[in-house]
Amino acid sequence: MTQKTPLYDIHVQYGGKIIEFGGWMLPVQYSGIIAEHRAVREKAGLFDVSHMGEVKVNGPDALAYLQKAVTNDVARLADYQVQYTPMCYPDGGTVDDLLIYRCGAQEYLLVINAANIAKDYDWLKRNTAGFNVTVDNVSSQTAQLALQGPLAQTILSQITQAPLDKIGYYWFMRSVQVAGRQVMLSRTGYTGEDGFEIYCRNEDAAPLWEAIMTAGKNQGLLPAGLGCRDTLRLEACLPLYGHELSPQISPLEAGLGYFVKLDKGDFNGREVLLRQKEQGLTRKLAGFVLTDRGVARSEYPVIAAGRQAGQVTSGSYSPTLDKNLGLALVETEFAGQGQKLEIEIRGKNAAAEVIARPFYKRKG
Repeated sequence: MTQKTPLYDIHVQYGGKIIEFGGWMLPVQYSGIIAEHRAVREKAGLFDVSHMGEVKVNGPDALAYLQKAVTNDVARLADYQVQYTPMCYPDGGTVDDLLIYRCGAQEYLLVINAANIAKDYDWLKRNTAGFNVTVDNVSSQTAQLALQGPLAQTILSQITQAPLDKIGYYWFMRSVQVAGRQVMLSRTGYTGEDGFEIYCRNEDAAPLWEAIMTAGKNQGLLPAGLGCRDTLRLEACLPLYGHELSPQISPLEAGLGYFVKLDKGDFNGREVLLRQKEQGLTRKLAGFVLTDRGVARSEYPVIAAGRQAGQVTSGSYSPTLDKNLGLALVETEFAGQGQKLEIEIRGKNAAAEVIARPFYKRKG
């Protein structure tokens, strides 16, 4: 059964082209993917990300529980700080990648991927044994908007008294007023740009959307859909669960070793990940540019040394760089910068070359 976010009617009203994504009816685009992509890179875009999941973890053992559940070191978080982390199975495969918001010593909010809400919640509940914690799925009560782009702060400052310049990257304010509505506001996002994510009650989502669009109407703000969300995150080389990460792909293979703290103590998957690190990875994520015509798509074969040596995890035309780029999981010997590859596109091989990641990095 497909679900609708509290902003579904707004998307229709704004001319959004609606598709089914991870069990949700969401806009893939409004004015067009390239126009929306450029708006986010140069000015600002507003996304509905209410389909994302939210899980509260509370109790005296909240920190110890999360330390066991995820790969990053949650003990490093200060109050009102946000952390990105993978979450693994005991075999090192990835359950999901998520954000952890520390609201207090015994109170955390996890933000998880939409398609994984039921699976993640079940996994989190199953791992509470021996810990004095409560784990509550509050996804259905929470809406989320993402205002992304270099003008995000300028636009938002028109409708809030909150000291936005005091919110550092990956920090948040737990309770502020935006356009007269009580929200949680974080300086986070999934586009490679500066921006904010706004968590609110379902009934406040539409008024907030309209207030932000009005505040940004002379700043070049556009409503933005899933299409440009994907091209933006690909340019910034941010992983997408089900592509760069999966139960079959470990965070180390996905190039996320920075978020795997093997020295913090025991956690799910640590033994396998430690072994992978010590013995060396047999496959790695590589970024590539196509030097022939064609666009690489997920699951296309990657050919090296005359044989299949991996497969594409994500690929697209990059509006910012005007190139056809992609990410692929390949045998380690073929993952080095400058390595020549071929991507099999509909039965024909197109030449490609491994290049540095991320493909795009914002200035400042």
